[in-house]
Amino acid sequence: MTSSGIIRVGTRSSLLARTQTGWVVERMRGLGLAVEVEMISTQGDTRTDVPISGIGGDGVFVRELERALLDGRIDAAVHSFKDMPTAVTPGLMVTCVPPRASAFDVLVARVDTTLEALPRGAIVGTSSIRRVVQVKAARSDLQVRAIRGNVDTRLRKLDAGEYDCLLLAGAGLERLGLAGRVTQVLRPPAFWPAISQGALAVQIRADDSDLAKALAPLDEMATHAAVLAERSCLEALAGGCLAPIAGWGRVEDGRLVLGARVFGDEPTRVVVLHAEDSVPLPAEHVPAAATDLGAAVAARLLADGAGDVLDRMRLSPRR
Repeated sequence: MTSSGIIRVGTRSSLLARTQTGWVVERMRGLGLAVEVEMISTQGDTRTDVPISGIGGDGVFVRELERALLDGRIDAAVHSFKDMPTAVTPGLMVTCVPPRASAFDVLVARVDTTLEALPRGAIVGTSSIRRVVQVKAARSDLQVRAIRGNVDTRLRKLDAGEYDCLLLAGAGLERLGLAGRVTQVLRPPAFWPAISQGALAVQIRADDSDLAKALAPLDEMATHAAVLAERSCLEALAGGCLAPIAGWGRVEDGRLVLGARVFGDEPTRVVVLHAEDSVPLPAEHVPAAATDLGAAVAARLLADGAGDVLDRMRLSPRR
């Protein structure tokens, strides 16, 4: 924390990022903390003319915020957890994970419909290979067209008739007060979300023990454990945030449950590998239990050939 006692919180400048950060900041102020917000532009925000994989892949929405943390320009950063690489940046740590919003993807269409009821040849907007492969598995007759930009930009393109529907993270629409645009929530087992989707991460410098202690009340153990399990699985699979890997962790009846899927888009078929396991949620050593669960689920997927599937996807041209 700064000598002035004011905590400088960094955020991306998009409406969704500012809204998410504002939600966290409001709770920080509720703890009696003095907070200032600083906008920081990231490559992922400014380079909307090319696929994310073309500007560096993992971390394009977080690198500049992490640099600002390491340089001391800000004291904390609020991220969408799914944007963060699994490798921890030296000198930084995620100190808390607030309660999760919806983990699931949603369909947003110009008319009230579902993925199953879309007309043949309908144009679906998404740039996520995970979503593309799942759409192909469900409806090979649909056209999938890439789309970039923040939520309001994508919705404008939909309303202008460039797409028949979009696939988006439900949490973003929920936080922006746009849940009314959702025409279908896409849930497992039919449609699997991105690792960490719907969760926020508050990142600080690893040596800032005073700020870690001050922010501890914002952490929700169940959400933190679920996301740790998902990200441990992703790391063990050597997949980044752009890989066709999905997962959903949750606490049910005192147990931490994790299901994960690896997708492969091959010339004659869509490959879907699935594994699930659970452990009792302990009163102590929650991070270790969550990490071990993620590694165990990943081991099952790797035993079923997930490594080969992911290798082939890495060698394939991005759709």
